[in-house]
Amino acid sequence: MLPIDAAAHSSRWRRRHPGEKAALGFGLTLAAVCLPPWPGAVLVAAATLGVLLGPAGVPGRQLWRAFRIPLGFCVTGAVPLLFEVGGARGLVALAPDGPVHAGELLLRTSAASLGVLLFAFTTPVSDVLPRLVRAGVPAPVVDVALVMYRISFLLLDAMSKIRQAQAARLGLTSRAAAWRSLAGLGATAFVRAFDRAQRLQTGLAGRGYDGTLRVLVPEAAVSGRFLVATAGLLGGLVALTLVLERSLP
Repeated sequence: MLPIDAAAHSSRWRRRHPGEKAALGFGLTLAAVCLPPWPGAVLVAAATLGVLLGPAGVPGRQLWRAFRIPLGFCVTGAVPLLFEVGGARGLVALAPDGPVHAGELLLRTSAASLGVLLFAFTTPVSDVLPRLVRAGVPAPVVDVALVMYRISFLLLDAMSKIRQAQAARLGLTSRAAAWRSLAGLGATAFVRAFDRAQRLQTGLAGRGYDGTLRVLVPEAAVSGRFLVATAGLLGGLVALTLVLERSLP
């Protein structure tokens, strides 16, 4: 199991309805995208961090490890805005407003990523997928997603064990050996994926699979107080952004 999935299963908000956490997490994400980068995205990021580290109880080190990956994509997307290609200043030159646009994009995408992580750190996928059928998503699509979610962890565990076995047999001592080990790892994972899928299909057929996976969904009532607090937080961020936008340079 990935660390973020383990954190979601042990979260303080594990028993809350996924709709509540979706309203909060994706609401903050939408606010980060729609509000002005300064000061809107900064306020959204600060509020999201406060919720993650406070009421949600996500450890700071674990949050940073998960946030590094989307942050890298945010930086990668912002760097090209610093330059302009062609024109009177040469083939490649610094754009006049490049730093401003790059900073705005970085602020927005970083704050939006934190909003998505808020939902991911507090809501296991196994709680979300079964409820999608009630939301109108076709049952076969949800079934395929559930099966792929299960198989992905099995394959990751198998790949980890294969990698450890290769390292124990000195399969990573040189660059050439590492490439051979990587090729063997890919081939073995490919074969095991088909084997796992076939065994899963056989198991489902033996249990009378009729096209629908029936799973137990934990009961969770929607909290009106939580939704009111979410609306208050989002409304407060919008109001504070509008006020500060007029007063700040």
